Amino acid sequence: METLAIALLAFFAAGWSVLAGADLGTGMLTPWLGRSDRERRLVLASFAPFFLGNEVWLVATAGVLIGCFPSLEGELLSGQLPVLVALLTGWILRDAGLWSRGRGPGPRWRAGCDAAVTCGSWAVVLSWGWLLAALLTGRPYAPATGSTGLLTALAVAALFVAHGLGFAALRLTGPPYERARRLVGRAGRPWQPFALTAVLTGGLPLWAGAGLPLAGRAASPATLALLVPALLVVTPLLVAVQAWIWHAFRHRVTGPSYL
Repeated sequence: METLAIALLAFFAAGWSVLAGADLGTGMLTPWLGRSDRERRLVLASFAPFFLGNEVWLVATAGVLIGCFPSLEGELLSGQLPVLVALLTGWILRDAGLWSRGRGPGPRWRAGCDAAVTCGSWAVVLSWGWLLAALLTGRPYAPATGSTGLLTALAVAALFVAHGLGFAALRLTGPPYERARRLVGRAGRPWQPFALTAVLTGGLPLWAGAGLPLAGRAASPATLALLVPALLVVTPLLVAVQAWIWHAFRHRVTGPSYL
């Protein structure tokens, strides 16, 4: 049961990094991809159907950590409190901008919401990179400091930007698509850059998490016997719903819809 719990934790963490990396990376690039109000709305519409479903994977990751590894969760979350506060702040700011954009009185309101989406996306990704830096340096119970933490956070941000560019090249049309495609490149099939960055973004938390002392820190066998089978039942449903969403909205966006 402990091995299955570790596998589920790794699966959800990697899944969030790949799936949310697409909408976060695109959100980080919103001012560059969208030069006008309509273009920015088109950029947001490219990932609007996905972002809520993608966030479920981060909630699931936290749920597995709390339920299956409670002692480790307490030490990890308390030690990384500044990082987690920054991540949650960015998460709330980004979502508030997305939900509020179409409910305001004019262009200044929409510009402010677009800025919230961009800044919130950067905050989430840099915080994620900051957390991974601590795991990679073998000190998971305190935020990473110095050049190591800074360079790791920036490297993770660059990877998410590349992932977002690949996603934008698959979803956008018109001038925003041309800007994304210019950086992605026109060689090969359009999905190949996105597939490459998906492998890298998914492998990153697995690499960083390999240093966590998960073995021997799991909950009691009785708790695992209750939680792990329940998770094994729910996980295929989550994957099926996620696959349906990506299939249903697989076509390029041609207008500022959804939000």
